[in-house]
Amino acid sequence: MGHGVTVKDVSAQAFVKAYSAYLKRTGRLEVPKWVDLVKTGPHKELAPYDPDWFYVRAASIARHVYLRKGTGVGGLRKNYGGSVNRGSRPSRHRDASGSVARKCMQALEKISVLELDPVAGRQITADGQKDLDRIAQQIVEAGGSAIF
Repeated sequence: MGHGVTVKDVSAQAFVKAYSAYLKRTGRLEVPKWVDLVKTGPHKELAPYDPDWFYVRAASIARHVYLRKGTGVGGLRKNYGGSVNRGSRPSRHRDASGSVARKCMQALEKISVLELDPVAGRQITADGQKDLDRIAQQIVEAGGSAIF
């Protein structure tokens, strides 16, 4: 079981937690100044409590693009959206903030994890895939939650 581990072989929660910690530890990911001020979408009432939420979102986006090549901002907005409380009226789905998704993808592009897909959206680079698979390998070696 020593070689050939990919992101698909590890649980999403364990991977996102490990990769976000890696992004924070390396300090290469450029975090915008406004991260402590914004909500992540119109369906939220408050900003995230976690001060490292941008690293978590970037790790989640990297995993999402790894699994589904050609993902764009619109698809990520739909994925990270949620139901908005409209009082006595029924709840409805609202897409998440496009700016947050776009800035995460641009930050991941700067550290060469993502690149523009020639058809649409973004795709994972060869170096990015190597990094993500290496993190997945470390999770499996540490006895993390593998999905075998």
